[in-house]
Amino acid sequence: MKHYIFLLFIFSGFCVFAQQPESRPVPDKEADSAKPTIDLYQIIDIKGDTTFVDTTLTIQKDYKFNYLRQDNFELLPFSNTGQTYNSLALQKDYQTALPEFGAQARHFNFMDAEDINYYHVATPWTQLYFKTVPEQGQQLDASFTSNLNPRLNLFVAYKGTRALGKYRHILVSTGNLRLGGSYRSKNGRYSMRTHFVSQDLLNEENGGLTPLAKEQYLAKEEEFEDRKILDVKFENAESVLFGKRFFLDQDFIFSRPGDTINQFKINHKFNYNYKKFQFSQDNAITELFGPSFESVNLRDETRLKHFFNELTVDLSNRTFGTLEASAGITNYEYGYNSVYVRSEDDIVGNQIRADIPHIGGYYQNRIGPFSIEGRGRLNLSSEFSGNFLYAAASLDIGNSNTFTFGFNQNSTRPNFNFLLYQSDYTNYNWETNFSNESTQRLFAEIKSEKILNASGELTQINNYTYFGLNEQSLISPYQFGGEVRFAKIKLEKEFDWGVFGSYNTVMYQNVLDGQDVLNLPDLTTRNSIYYKDFWFDKALYLQTGFTFNYFTSYNANAYDPILAEFYVQNEEEIGGFPVVDFFFNAKVDQARIFFKLQHLNAIAFGNNNFSAPDYPYTDFLIRFGLVWDFFL
Repeated sequence: MKHYIFLLFIFSGFCVFAQQPESRPVPDKEADSAKPTIDLYQIIDIKGDTTFVDTTLTIQKDYKFNYLRQDNFELLPFSNTGQTYNSLALQKDYQTALPEFGAQARHFNFMDAEDINYYHVATPWTQLYFKTVPEQGQQLDASFTSNLNPRLNLFVAYKGTRALGKYRHILVSTGNLRLGGSYRSKNGRYSMRTHFVSQDLLNEENGGLTPLAKEQYLAKEEEFEDRKILDVKFENAESVLFGKRFFLDQDFIFSRPGDTINQFKINHKFNYNYKKFQFSQDNAITELFGPSFESVNLRDETRLKHFFNELTVDLSNRTFGTLEASAGITNYEYGYNSVYVRSEDDIVGNQIRADIPHIGGYYQNRIGPFSIEGRGRLNLSSEFSGNFLYAAASLDIGNSNTFTFGFNQNSTRPNFNFLLYQSDYTNYNWETNFSNESTQRLFAEIKSEKILNASGELTQINNYTYFGLNEQSLISPYQFGGEVRFAKIKLEKEFDWGVFGSYNTVMYQNVLDGQDVLNLPDLTTRNSIYYKDFWFDKALYLQTGFTFNYFTSYNANAYDPILAEFYVQNEEEIGGFPVVDFFFNAKVDQARIFFKLQHLNAIAFGNNNFSAPDYPYTDFLIRFGLVWDFFL
């Protein structure tokens, strides 16, 4: 039945696409010659918040010029572009009531529905992103969008990366295809946003350096500056995460279009996700991963089908604010093709299937200087119970200063790979009955252009779920019986001294309880100092300087290639090393050019640092790239 519903919503959505657009008036020649202003090129996120294309060059653009195309201050990259990232802070979604797929180390570049934007542009707009990689390859992200008429926009984008890397057997090959569009009816009552995404993220796996190679790397022996000489634990494995998604978000307004006092509308969201994670290995490495069922041609394959349907009623009033009530259902099919029988009384199943109805709500209003917002959801399922609640209030204290404080609470089952997993390695087969992981979080944030931006949180987690080592030093899932509590403070400040500038970010964290299962660095800092000015009669704007990165030593999580997950270890510290980058960035017309000497201090002092136990940190690199916007 759900498949027919799926086809119905596809058909209903694309029938709207097929409506005949209204005839367009002949443009006035004088008006047509005027160049559209940048605010007519709009970017709209899944919540409906609108910004416009930003072609400026700032230090924040330098921070976002990376594989993820977002600021990765709280992440520690591995040596090759697109491998994975260790976390310098807890990466957690506090507004979810449903478990995730797993293979989280492969999800940093996996685009969810919330990562897809929609557009409204005056003329066709193309953006090209290019950046070099450590060795033999490149990154490219190209997007094109155009309004076929003022009410219909279409877009297509592709992000691809291929990088060989400096170490043996760490090739990365990834692709993210996005297709979609948005539509608004002639009378303004109906609107729709839809997209299709296809993704495949491949990583060769080598298990990190061997013990001997690790000693050679730590000793900074000159002959091993050619990283291909260093031995790795294996060269016969790879992991791939596949994903396909169809998403539809549509509104119908019952009240008079353009009524800014009262509005009544119904929203429908449909989201179909298919994911598949594969780990394959030519020959079993039993001394690392334990005994296996197969000695050659190992192949683990985990699948997930996820259907989400939700209907929302939205009432908006200028006095009483916005009130939404929603109801929906989520269908999960996760698992494998066969069961695993250890003994008559010990059987690992092969499927998790669930139909999870839910209800939810949202409220937003402005009362005097305060803006208040609340959002929540409750699963109506005994097997997959879960909920979340978010409440926040913001105070505008004038002069572009705001103060926000609030509360998060959520309860959800652990990710599916904690609940059920199967592999050709016998130790990687389990079926658990873990309780819900529940979180409570207090947070506050101050934003001030003249003083600084500051945020803080105090978080408590019950039934914290993690991967760790068992008595045989093999990976197993665990659930912590005590409470995990930690505090986090983050400060940001930009200084402007005419042609000189500085941007500084400092994060302090303290794990108050649960130090054995949650490892975080106490201090993480990034400081940039730079020169900026216009040259050549303002034809070129440049920005050049240095960025200093540092985090204190801590027992960083280790990486497991079979699960594509990080696991807790308390034997080996990494960190405590500075990284200095030199950058030279320039803007010419609509093109921003980026040049960087990455990890510059490694030239003088060498590099024997790690991103995770056994996985080396990036050596000195020369990186080049650009972001170029074309407006036709």
